[in-house]
Amino acid sequence: MSLPVDVRPTGGRVRTAWKAAHAPVAGVPRWARICAYAIPFTVLPSGLWRLGLLFVDHSSADSGQLPDWLPLEVYVVILSVVSELLAFTAVGLVASWGEVFPRRLPVLGGRRIPVTVAVVPAALGAVALTGLWTVLALVAEVTGTTIQGDPVPADFPSEVGGWSALWFYVCYAPLILWGPLLGVVTVAYWRRRRRMP
Repeated sequence: MSLPVDVRPTGGRVRTAWKAAHAPVAGVPRWARICAYAIPFTVLPSGLWRLGLLFVDHSSADSGQLPDWLPLEVYVVILSVVSELLAFTAVGLVASWGEVFPRRLPVLGGRRIPVTVAVVPAALGAVALTGLWTVLALVAEVTGTTIQGDPVPADFPSEVGGWSALWFYVCYAPLILWGPLLGVVTVAYWRRRRRMP
């Protein structure tokens, strides 16, 4: 027996709205949809690795350049959550919420999002992320220095042991794909939206 729409449990309405907002719009190639949905998963392992460190005794950990008012634990949580949210915005390049402003917005609600409003930040992000993670990986591995030019500690990231180093590389290696995937999805969005009336 199905319930009338107005007495359906709230979870059903939320799930339906979520599916409608995140469903790919017409004309999105399958490969672009796969790339867009893959982006949050390229960022997730590094966030989980950082959050996992919160359960390890890090009383001797150096908080680096963090201000005194920002505890290391809070910084790690904020960095992980913000990174994942930024990665999730790539889904907007294939979903309906990336093409039309939500109706609940006072002035812009229901209007089409200008192509440049989505493409310019996405393209700049793709270039920055590609440069950052590619340069970071190459500089650290080839020259043995950090991106700032400081020598990489001989025991980093394996100060806890070999498995720790393995997990570090397994969790951070997917970040190299973030920028290129975002670039590909951005080009697909631009080409598709440019052809629309």
